[in-house]
Amino acid sequence: MEHPENSAEYAGLQVNSGVAQPAIINPYLKRNRFHRRELTAAEMVEGIVKGNVTVLSQAVTLVESVNPAHQQKAQEVINKCLPYSGNSIRVGISGVPGAGKSTSIDEFGIHVLKEKGGKLAVLAIDPSSERSKGSILGDKTRMEKLSVHPDSFIRPSPTAGSLGGVARKTRETIILCEAAGFDKIFVETVGVGQSETACHSMVDFFLLIQLAGTGDELQGIKRGIMEISDGIVINKCDGENVDKCQMAATNFRNALHFFPMPESGWQPKVLCYSGFYGYGIKEVWDMIYQYIDFVKHNGYFDYRRNEQSKYWMYESINEHLRLHFYNNPLIQQRLQEAEHSVLSGQQTSFSAAQQLLDAYYDNL
Repeated sequence: MEHPENSAEYAGLQVNSGVAQPAIINPYLKRNRFHRRELTAAEMVEGIVKGNVTVLSQAVTLVESVNPAHQQKAQEVINKCLPYSGNSIRVGISGVPGAGKSTSIDEFGIHVLKEKGGKLAVLAIDPSSERSKGSILGDKTRMEKLSVHPDSFIRPSPTAGSLGGVARKTRETIILCEAAGFDKIFVETVGVGQSETACHSMVDFFLLIQLAGTGDELQGIKRGIMEISDGIVINKCDGENVDKCQMAATNFRNALHFFPMPESGWQPKVLCYSGFYGYGIKEVWDMIYQYIDFVKHNGYFDYRRNEQSKYWMYESINEHLRLHFYNNPLIQQRLQEAEHSVLSGQQTSFSAAQQLLDAYYDNL
């Protein structure tokens, strides 16, 4: 269409039609340029043993995949990495949301890398949304120092609604990280009860981070997470909060006397520190290394790892049985009918479950 401004009555005014707009996609871009060749299981193991972090990340992604073909390959990689594993200190870190777990891990990690050297891997379990099923996976952003350190590896994993499955995959990731040469491993939990038990079953030292002045002193005499903790540390012990932290530490020490002596023979200690300012970090690490030396000397270290391996064998059996049950075509067909009969009040939940199990066993 001609521009009206170019007509004779608008003498002296002229508008050019302009140039043709280029294509949005670069025509010189080769589409297969960024195609990555899929590594074989043997190549993955070779890269992991050499300490290649990129290959390690690919292997962890393979382990977390729910694709049956990926799972078979992942198990092959894990089995081949198994002889290179077991030479690390595994530390589980838990605490209520807002206790400063990520900030503390950042300070703990930088301190131990400077003092002891070696390599550190951080495996963070991030809770997934119950509505969208998504996760932020933002723990790495709060670990500013470790995220840029050349000897650290941070891997957040979503729970995706199945805490047990993620815990199992985290244990397998520990094996891969140990094979890659990481001699110190942190496992950060969600902090919602069940995750603590799962984390305790895969680490050597379980560290509980608490806060002072939050009305939580009564929790100190409650059983549960306090019984499985090998050490308790009170964060944010700085400024005007020092006296409150010292008082809370005294309360926790008194509460620990009500509990029976742990199997390890180690009496859990209570320390105060400041993750933000980096106060008291050395004392926390001294406690961890004292515990490791103590349990290695009395033989509990190897006993605990053997018990953990046995525990995860049974957990794997339970998970495979559950998946086999729900993936059974007959069960998938009858599951909706059973739901309808329960919701309509025709039968109880227990009788419906028993009928499904009977049908499953008969179909084997």
